[in-house]
Amino acid sequence: MESVILFDPGIRSLNKGDEIIMDSAEKELKRLNILENRYVLRHATHAPVVTCYQNTHMNPRMRFYDNAKYKFICGSNLLWKNMLKPRPVFNVNLLNCMPYKNSILFGVGTGNQNGKTNWYTRKLYKKILSYDYVHSVRDNNTKKFVEELGFKAINTGCPTMWCFTKKFCHDIPVEKSENVIFTLTDYGADREFDQQIINILVENYKKVYFWIQGAFDKEYLNSFENIKNIVIIPPDLSAFSKMLSMNDVEYVGTRLHAGMYAMQHKKRTIIITIDHRVRDMNTAYAINTIERNDLQRLEEKIYSHFTTDIKLNEDNIQKWTSQFK
Repeated sequence: MESVILFDPGIRSLNKGDEIIMDSAEKELKRLNILENRYVLRHATHAPVVTCYQNTHMNPRMRFYDNAKYKFICGSNLLWKNMLKPRPVFNVNLLNCMPYKNSILFGVGTGNQNGKTNWYTRKLYKKILSYDYVHSVRDNNTKKFVEELGFKAINTGCPTMWCFTKKFCHDIPVEKSENVIFTLTDYGADREFDQQIINILVENYKKVYFWIQGAFDKEYLNSFENIKNIVIIPPDLSAFSKMLSMNDVEYVGTRLHAGMYAMQHKKRTIIITIDHRVRDMNTAYAINTIERNDLQRLEEKIYSHFTTDIKLNEDNIQKWTSQFK
């Protein structure tokens, strides 16, 4: 029986945004019939697939990895220029990388882009990535990075965005809702600006909900003032989805993929930019964003009439998916 291996960033992740990415990636692969009538195996990118002692063809399990029809590394900011750093986001090294051989990137982005790519990192990527397929990346900076490594790449955007066609975006409201769901980012803390976000939302919405996307976001929220009447949504996608299914609610926050999930539920969304990922994607796709150090514009944006018009490159998506037909 043919098999497909999905390298999943959502398993063992401390960030529910990775589950949002994987949920979208799997939906798109099913839509393309890539998973139909095939044995599907999932492995966490946050954990080694095998130990260095198992990374050998004497391991009978290795035959399954070698014979897989497709292997997809599914989204998130997994690619780093220095893989010698102990980053659990992509837990692979030269001693345990054999199961990844000939993998295809699907909507993957980069981590910190500072510095040059070292010899070790280049060798590792050449061991695990496919030369036969064009890789799907989520922004132009990642495309350039993958091509500099010697692979073919195309900017398809993150799979969380693939449903944002003109028709879909047309159905997203343009006027302010009574209630808001917001997020903060514990590892991207800025106490002065984040307190401003809380104050603006509490002042301008009837009910304010906080979704816990990261494992330490709740503790971060608790360190602020003016949070007494904020309602907490558990760190669970079904709970988040249920709240987004309510009428008269929208999303404002620093978490990128919470914003993508809100738009998937056809909710008006303002993403507050705190890092290069949102800037890169905004440059390519025209997401509704505000820089965190420009919060004097946030209240104005909330009350303004604005459309959602994601500049999705459907031709690039078609080119990438046509490889599997």
